[in-house]
Amino acid sequence: MNSSELKSIDDTLRKVAAGEARAMDLCIDRHGGLVWTIVRRYLKDTAEAEDLVQEVFTEIWKKASSFDPAIATESTFVGMIARRRAIDFLRRQGRQPGFETLDAAESLPQPTSENSSVTCDPETVKSSLANLPADTRQLFHLFFEDGFTHPEIAEKTGLPLGTVKTRLRRGLITLREQLQRIGISNNQPAS
Repeated sequence: MNSSELKSIDDTLRKVAAGEARAMDLCIDRHGGLVWTIVRRYLKDTAEAEDLVQEVFTEIWKKASSFDPAIATESTFVGMIARRRAIDFLRRQGRQPGFETLDAAESLPQPTSENSSVTCDPETVKSSLANLPADTRQLFHLFFEDGFTHPEIAEKTGLPLGTVKTRLRRGLITLREQLQRIGISNNQPAS
């Protein structure tokens, strides 16, 4: 391969970064086999591999402007992104708990003789919410009223994602306990 052919091959990411029409198609044509081979080396499931290949090319599209031909060739750059995304995918999968299938009878909730839910009016809920710490009330507002996701709340408040999740969960537990106490005391027969 002469230097002009090599130059045209290593020009693909520059075209992608510049937003040229059909540049991403050219990139997929040139590097699709490489990305597929790397991804399949890490993932055996075809559907997961296909999804991951899409993620890889999305990242290539986003990072094309950071490609420096003085540091590496296009195929090395693309291969590093593919490998990194595959490893990240496997790490995410490793953090997810393994689930075992249950028989139909085991998966259905068992009937109980008492009603486990607490019914109360909105004013009771509002007054119970007022008893929560201010930071928890703020998180409740962002989550339940504004509809932000946990990661969005973490970004908005500057809190770590785990802290957001923990405070929301603890707040819900505290709120449930308060409402159950109110519900139990309101439902007790007069002596």
